[in-house]
Amino acid sequence: MLSPLVLHQIQRFMHFVCSLMHSLLQVSYTSWFLDAFNYAIATNMDVLNLSIGGPDYLDLPFVEKIWEITANNIIMVSAIGNDGPLYGTLNNPADQSDVIGVGGIDYSDHIASFSSRGMSTWELPHGYGRVKPDIVAYGRDIMGSKISAGCKSLSGTSVASPVVAGVVCLLVSVIPEPDRKNILNPASMKQALVEGAAKLSGPNMYEQGAGRVDLLKSYEILKSYKPRASIFPSVLDYTVCPYTWPFCRQPLYAGAMPVIFNATILNGMGVVGYVDSPPTWHPSDEEGNLLSIHFTYSEIIWPWTGYLALHMQIKEEGAQFSGKIEGNVTLRVSSPPAHGEKDPRISICVLQLKLNVVPTPPRSKRILWDQFHNIKYPPGYIPRDSLDVRNDILDWHGDHLHTNFHIMFNMLRDAGYYVETLGSPLTCFDARQYGTLLLVDLEDEYFTEEIEKLRDDVVNTGLGLAVFSEWYNVDTMVKMRFFDDNTRSWWTPVTGGANVPALNDLLAPFGIAFGDKILNGDFSLLGEQNRYASGTDIVRFPRGGYVHSFPFLDSSESGATQNVLQASGSTKADSPILGLTVMGEGRIAVYGDSNCLDSSHMVTNCFALLRKLLDFTNEDVRDPELFSDSNKQDSPLYEPDNQLPSRRTDVNFSAFSAIVGKELICRTDTRFEIWGTKGYNLQVRGRNRRLPGYPAIDLGRGLNSTSDASNIRRPRLTVRSNKDDFLGNRYLGLFYGDEPDAPMLVGGHWLIPFVVAVTGILLLSFWRIRQKRRRRRKGSNSGRLANI
Repeated sequence: MLSPLVLHQIQRFMHFVCSLMHSLLQVSYTSWFLDAFNYAIATNMDVLNLSIGGPDYLDLPFVEKIWEITANNIIMVSAIGNDGPLYGTLNNPADQSDVIGVGGIDYSDHIASFSSRGMSTWELPHGYGRVKPDIVAYGRDIMGSKISAGCKSLSGTSVASPVVAGVVCLLVSVIPEPDRKNILNPASMKQALVEGAAKLSGPNMYEQGAGRVDLLKSYEILKSYKPRASIFPSVLDYTVCPYTWPFCRQPLYAGAMPVIFNATILNGMGVVGYVDSPPTWHPSDEEGNLLSIHFTYSEIIWPWTGYLALHMQIKEEGAQFSGKIEGNVTLRVSSPPAHGEKDPRISICVLQLKLNVVPTPPRSKRILWDQFHNIKYPPGYIPRDSLDVRNDILDWHGDHLHTNFHIMFNMLRDAGYYVETLGSPLTCFDARQYGTLLLVDLEDEYFTEEIEKLRDDVVNTGLGLAVFSEWYNVDTMVKMRFFDDNTRSWWTPVTGGANVPALNDLLAPFGIAFGDKILNGDFSLLGEQNRYASGTDIVRFPRGGYVHSFPFLDSSESGATQNVLQASGSTKADSPILGLTVMGEGRIAVYGDSNCLDSSHMVTNCFALLRKLLDFTNEDVRDPELFSDSNKQDSPLYEPDNQLPSRRTDVNFSAFSAIVGKELICRTDTRFEIWGTKGYNLQVRGRNRRLPGYPAIDLGRGLNSTSDASNIRRPRLTVRSNKDDFLGNRYLGLFYGDEPDAPMLVGGHWLIPFVVAVTGILLLSFWRIRQKRRRRRKGSNSGRLANI
């Protein structure tokens, strides 16, 4: 039986939920929720459910009020959202560590298709998201009462969350009222729920969290609970699939980027806690010493929770090791003494670790994914890659290998590739270790050092480069702005689906550029039907490369008039969308659309094409259809500089960028030995070796540029604006000539200095001969004067 006090609290809680749900039928403002939360604090509620959410975790008044709610010892339960089965779609506030985030399952213990998936995306691009949801509960076809009368069936995480809130209320009643506030808090309740949850056999941890809520087991935990700190999850066994996906899909190996896992510290001892000393790694055997772990963590734990991030790397002496590494990570947490106590509360947290390790794979099987140059909502209005998607205009899923590109990640692993993530600038990786750098749907700018290093990496180090671009059209972006009633301001896209002007800067040394068309249509390639969804076209490409063009309609604002004229039945214009070329020792493949790799709103996938492109960029394996003579460029594609897509001048891009006005530095997601530096030494690796015909990049802006993105200078090729003149420009022979092989390029590097040196020697010899002749003449003249 529930006590009258608990029943009274449940009635107040249900009244509050009904009030919030009523507000959801209309437009909801942050201020309304702040008022409701203040009421919950003022009335000293025990449990609060929130069956709402949104993607904006930078709505600081809302987020900070949630912290205030939990700091006042109110247990917050919240639905994670109904954006499943997409990953990286957690809603706020369920994605906060001090909130119990709830996902939904059906009566067969399958994750409901609508239930949002983790990981949390606050931490990107430098870190790694936390495990969410915390637990799951029944959320499909749940019977509940109508507001008027009778019952109805409801589905959604908005239903699963109140189920858990009811469970929490029952658990609250287990603790005697005098001890309730001393024992129960957001951390201790989450400990009871996640430690008592029943793990489901099929879903991974970013689908189910700790598992299905189990009232009886959680009751047994709370019945004998003593205040303590713990780590969630407490066991990381990377040998168990599918629960520890994606980590169980790819083993660790020496030379890789650190594998990052972000655990949550739950401090049931107090609202404030401290990590007394750095965490320590205790290997269970000698092989465990091959693992090097660096930690980043919350030194101050508030409210009730913190984070512990493990940055794991196999030492170089383990390059040939194959096997398992096991051990424990320990962490000492303390909290101030509770009321009536004299000594601080202390707890030792233990995280059990088990990893798979393999010998370092060959370079041709290693791919590096660029996470650093991705921008998503929030903080800015980043539009969707596919403009056909009308009901979800914001690009907010993280654009990470393990969120909306998780299907692609699984495909690459099935194909035998090892994929690593780079969350720092392009100067922060050693190109000699990787077959291909994969750039997909990137929105940020590039440091000038990045442009220069990538040019050297491709041409001299043999790095492959695969680029998947997106639409970019200023006229279309201007039309997409809208007025937001909540912020009382106009919102306008800060870039297109991708930042094409920045990509063009990056690709300028190779003579490649994208345009500003927005192309849509179906086409056939490699025996498969493909959908080109709001992609762009290629407007520059070197002679000797292979370019594929298909007929599409241009749906951009600038192309709308043309499409109206074509609607009468005229033929669609062919647009180049795929290009492949050799550049020095490296190989480059570019494609104008990333929608076919992104699981968010994918129409058709292009995984077969991606594999063919990687075969080429990694190992120079050429598919006959992609490299047919009919697609070889006898003359280059060339669009003048003033026709290339330009940056917006009405947007302060530095407010959203990790580059504009920022310092170039390698962060904690890179190799330990270069943390805090600007990256690998370009001078040692041939920084001064430049492409023939390409001017050295002006580094006058420096590393701490504060100029607006619209004023960033684009490295330009020394070309004439006339196409006919351009075709005969000998200085661009590397870009627009036949495919050069490595010996030709290397020869170009020593031949010019050799000719200069020989010319200098001849000039010096000629000058010395002339000097001798002058001295002889002078001596003979002096002699004649002496005899006068």
